[in-house]
Amino acid sequence: QVQLVESGGGLMQPGGSLRLSCAASGIVFGITVMGWYRQAPGKQRELVASINFSGITTYMDSVKGRFTISRDNAKNTVYLQTDSLKPEDTAVYYCNAERFSRTYWGQGTQVTVSS
Repeated sequence: QVQLVESGGGLMQPGGSLRLSCAASGIVFGITVMGWYRQAPGKQRELVASINFSGITTYMDSVKGRFTISRDNAKNTVYLQTDSLKPEDTAVYYCNAERFSRTYWGQGTQVTVSS
């Protein structure tokens, strides 16, 4: 089993920045892709960014140039640097990890962007 714990969410004004972290523990050998999803009220969960073990990244179009995903394999931790935040970025952000065809989720961290 893999446990994922997110941190770093909070309330931020538009244009501000937050850094989200997600630490994996348990049986972490074999984790390949790690990513961040978000879900706003009344909307479906959507993929924000992902990174594989080699560091190859993908981003949803609306966050390209503003968000940066990174990964420290030695610490089994994935980060999401969110810059130039907009009100539409408000959502619960979930960490995700894939290991041998199984998907694991964190409990989520709330990001609220409001003046």
